[in-house]
Amino acid sequence: MKNFFSNIRGDAFGGLTAGIVALPLALAFGVSSGLGPSAGLYGAIFISFFAALFGGTNTQISGPTAPMTAVSMIVVAGIVAANEGDVEKALPSILLVFLLTGLIQVALGVLKLGEYIRYIPYPVVSGFMTAIGLIIIITQILPALGYYPKEDLGFVERFKPQAEEVILENILKEEAGEGILVIEDFQETIDRADEITAEIILKESQSLAAKSASGTIGALRVLPRAIKNINWLELALAISTIFIVFGFKKITTKVPSSLVALVLVSTVAVVFNLDYRTIEEIPSGIPIPNMEIFSNISIGTITPYIFTALTLAILGAIDSLLTSVVADNMTKTKHKPNRELMGQGIGNSIAAIFGGIPGAGATIRTVVNINAGGKTKLSGMIAGLVLLIIMMALAPIASKIPAAVLAGILVVVGINVMDYKGIKAIPSLPKDIELGPLKLSSEVIIMLIVLLLSTFWDLIYAVGIGLVIASLMFMKKIGNITARRSSVKSIKETIWADELNFPQRFKEEVFIKHINGPLFFGSTSDFQALTIQIPETASIVIMRLGRMQYMDQSGLYAMEDMLLDLKKKNVNVLFVKLLAQPRYMMERIDIIPDFIGEDRIFNNFEDCIAWINKNVEDKY
Repeated sequence: MKNFFSNIRGDAFGGLTAGIVALPLALAFGVSSGLGPSAGLYGAIFISFFAALFGGTNTQISGPTAPMTAVSMIVVAGIVAANEGDVEKALPSILLVFLLTGLIQVALGVLKLGEYIRYIPYPVVSGFMTAIGLIIIITQILPALGYYPKEDLGFVERFKPQAEEVILENILKEEAGEGILVIEDFQETIDRADEITAEIILKESQSLAAKSASGTIGALRVLPRAIKNINWLELALAISTIFIVFGFKKITTKVPSSLVALVLVSTVAVVFNLDYRTIEEIPSGIPIPNMEIFSNISIGTITPYIFTALTLAILGAIDSLLTSVVADNMTKTKHKPNRELMGQGIGNSIAAIFGGIPGAGATIRTVVNINAGGKTKLSGMIAGLVLLIIMMALAPIASKIPAAVLAGILVVVGINVMDYKGIKAIPSLPKDIELGPLKLSSEVIIMLIVLLLSTFWDLIYAVGIGLVIASLMFMKKIGNITARRSSVKSIKETIWADELNFPQRFKEEVFIKHINGPLFFGSTSDFQALTIQIPETASIVIMRLGRMQYMDQSGLYAMEDMLLDLKKKNVNVLFVKLLAQPRYMMERIDIIPDFIGEDRIFNNFEDCIAWINKNVEDKY
């Protein structure tokens, strides 16, 4: 507790500064997610406070981030669409996904899996981050132009026939569930169909129109209509915001440029009484838990969302631990990855219960906190409290912020989050793959695959596919390298120092095999060729295994097949210096003692020679 308050002045200033920086981003991320600005604020408040309190990085400031919001946006859109476009109806299921995300992160920390996050290849991370930037920019073009598909009656009109089909299908499903969908009660179906009003059809059409225009492909699909229906005032507000965010940084970086843009543009819009679109109203009271999450919870309701929640959890873990590394480098400290995951999980779980979107460690806010003097966990907790106080005191004023201003801020976030370092490195990366006359870089291929699939298809599957391709390419490279180093050679070609005194009279009867390196899937083909190399005069094969540190399952079965072939040819096999891991593997499937008895395993080559002198007959 003494260390907790050892830097109270620096932590107070760091937390205050970080909280102010987080304000416009929290509002913007909340709007982008589809749940409104209050969801962004709730996420920032609770994640910042509890992730700091229970986490493993003293100076980390957590809250909604661009990657987490991009995935959350897809989750929200999908669940809302499945609930007839009704956000209120879909909210319990959405928050359940976010709650599961937090609980999975806690489990990852408890299982001590935090150390493994660093093994995700850089090309996958690079492609993903650039895709996040493109997704945010493309999806914010529409609100920046002042175009909202649900309000474009010409666009909505296209979906009325489909809306009528959906409504009728829902009626039939309800009646099937109630057990009244039979010929005798078909009049009930007709009566319910007669109750469908033009207002109901319009509402369903708007929901379908919004779904059609969601995501990057949807936004690009309706972009021509948006350009034809530009709201010039909204566009001016968005562009002004972007210019101020970039321009103010050249004047000073001590004051957050996004906050300056938010205040200046919003003030002008209010003072001049401009006819602009505001963000959703922000509640000013103390946040209240949404207990509907738990009202109908069951295995059946959780199962469809487990994979989505797992993806969000892993993404949040990567995001947070990368920020922790940045904090370590700046403060010369060492974070605790597993504890950090538990802290993030607790923060996300509590935020979900109060209606907040999930988040992670935020690099920019963490850097701001450190530069302002933050050194302990108290700084992150203060940042959360600052946002709570701002929300309670200034919610009515914040509700007048133009929606286009937040769209402008998000466009800047999208531009900044892209991995320019990885993009600039593309021309200089080694071209290690040949496709006919073309030479390509495997790392560039992985990055582009993840980038394109994430942007235009699915973030979740894109990362999974990227990891699989990266793993396969890595295994092939390591397999090629190790296979070149691993060799199968006889005594006539290469002689080790302790083999100089090998009895020459047995050179026809004894064949010596050296294994240099691990025996695994990449080197089994050479190993399996051993029986071809053995001369017909040989009755003994000595396998020098002192340099075979590792054997995988492919190597194990290759060894078993080779021993079986040699046994059929009445060739005895001797092992010299068998190491612990390969021995364990061979004992599991009874190669030892069924094929190789303990009396045929020697600790050194001298003992093996002694056995040969005693048991082998010189026939040639």
